[in-house]
Amino acid sequence: MPKGLGKIVAQNKKAYHNYFIEEKYEAGLVLQGTEIKSIRSGKVSMNDAYAGIHQGEAYLSNLHISQYEFGTKSNHDPTRRRKLLLHNYEIKKLIGKIQQGGYTLVPTKVYLKNGYAKVQIALAKGKKLHDKRQTLKRKDANRQIERAMKDRYK
Repeated sequence: MPKGLGKIVAQNKKAYHNYFIEEKYEAGLVLQGTEIKSIRSGKVSMNDAYAGIHQGEAYLSNLHISQYEFGTKSNHDPTRRRKLLLHNYEIKKLIGKIQQGGYTLVPTKVYLKNGYAKVQIALAKGKKLHDKRQTLKRKDANRQIERAMKDRYK
């Protein structure tokens, strides 16, 4: 487990494939009702999740938190837009970077830290197709080197 992160509930592995990650930020999540119980049980999906800034506040959209199975009629909407808790100076910095162009906010992890649900969002720049191919070639070469070294020392 990485230092500083609590129990990782969900990861967005496609983010590292599709984007160059520049900076990472830790943000709290504003939850309602039984959402925290679903997160603690690991019923979170980050497929199609994205972050954005609207009217000076950060939001996370399309993060799927399943309805709590023992909840009542007041259960939450699984893909509702959730507010992210960031410092004002962080939001202003992100607005400046996004307006520069080419940058976007991508959620990379959802985890529990000291009993609170947190999201790691990253300031990212999109990869072109040739960049993705180059990354895959590099990973494959490293994997082959590791195999060769492992076989050599048996």
